[in-house]
Amino acid sequence: MADTSADIVILGGGSGGYACALRAAELGLSVVLIEKDKLGGTCLHRGCIPTKALLHAAEIADTAREGDAFGVKTSLEGIDMSGVNAYRDGVVSRLYKGLQGMIKAKKITVVEGEGTFVGPDSVEVDGTRYTGANVVLATGSHARSLPGLDLGGRVITSDDALRLDYVPDRVVVLGGGVIGVEFASVWRSFGAEVTIVEALPRLVPAEDEYLSKQLERAFRKRGIAFKTGVRFSGVTQDDSGVSVSLESGEQLDADLLLVAVGRGPNTSGVGYEEAGVAMERGFVQTDDLQRTNLPNVYAVGDIVPGLQLAHRGFQQGILVAEQIAGLEPTPIDETGIPRVTYCEPEVASVGLTEAAAKEKYGEVQTLVYDLGGNGKSQILKTSGAVKLVKAGAKGESGPVVGVHLVGARVGELIGEAQLIYNWEAHAEDVAPLIHAHPTQNEALGEAHLALAGKPLHAHA
Repeated sequence: MADTSADIVILGGGSGGYACALRAAELGLSVVLIEKDKLGGTCLHRGCIPTKALLHAAEIADTAREGDAFGVKTSLEGIDMSGVNAYRDGVVSRLYKGLQGMIKAKKITVVEGEGTFVGPDSVEVDGTRYTGANVVLATGSHARSLPGLDLGGRVITSDDALRLDYVPDRVVVLGGGVIGVEFASVWRSFGAEVTIVEALPRLVPAEDEYLSKQLERAFRKRGIAFKTGVRFSGVTQDDSGVSVSLESGEQLDADLLLVAVGRGPNTSGVGYEEAGVAMERGFVQTDDLQRTNLPNVYAVGDIVPGLQLAHRGFQQGILVAEQIAGLEPTPIDETGIPRVTYCEPEVASVGLTEAAAKEKYGEVQTLVYDLGGNGKSQILKTSGAVKLVKAGAKGESGPVVGVHLVGARVGELIGEAQLIYNWEAHAEDVAPLIHAHPTQNEALGEAHLALAGKPLHAHA
């Protein structure tokens, strides 16, 4: 019989829940971790990891197709989806086994089953009550739809898209945010005709407007169609395909409609409201240390309002474990969380957009450094840019408060970018740092040199 009491009982074994469990165990606390599905949650099994594996397969397809541009005689014979899926599942399986091993090594008690928070300090699973001196709610999120838009058949979510064993000929993607543009990118690389429909005025609307424009330009070159500022009005389907209606009166025919309109919190049916947890629009309300309104009850990850990112949940889980252990961790600055969209080209950012910076600081200075001036980007044959946003007018000293990147592989540059933002660096602080040549990372150095008033190359 497993222990039914612990220092911490965690409901949900996704990024936030398992990170909290691992850190708490490291700090000598006893942990019960409750998960109804597989440890690792959406990120490992239905999100970050499998989708990025697909995106890498898509990059291989593009590389094979474009070999002539590099003097290499290659051609793309086709896409074997069973092979792609086997590669993807292999990556997930290895990471899953590694996670299970870590959890076991830390002697964390794992309870398999559907848990209900029964408050004030307990979670019930199949009639057994698990009581914690502290309880962490980490039940994650699900792919949501629009009111009146029924999922099923040829109307699919990202979860269903990952299970496809064929490449559709034509797809309509409803939603031009992160999930929508990533799947559009994959399917286009695999040879499908893709149209994105986004109700807001631009693709990746949460990003700086400059990045949206650059991505839209790149998607046009790739032959990915998109319609922005237009709303979905309905869909019909039959055995041969779907017919998607827009409020503009236009009709789009395709094999599939991917609904990528965001993710909703998994907070209904798990006892939160009944136990008195403060909620708003389905999300659990917390303070900056992830504490709910109930004593010794915390919430982390996608059920908390804000960016729905695995690494955010992960860090929140660590913060909660350290808070419970009495370490007094620093609250997380949400604006300092790096954001990456893994389409081709990639989009990455940290800090404030130009518009948000103007709202906060009044005057700002921006600088755009074109990747055309970067040797490694020329080698990779990618176009794109680094955009910096500095607080204060030109000639005034001020920190860099936004770093915005677009181009192949720029997600790998976000590590230095988030240090620049989170350490409140000025351009003058970054300019003397030596960036290896030739790397794309150099573009960050060049951009800061230019912002500091001493551009080395005239491509800013």
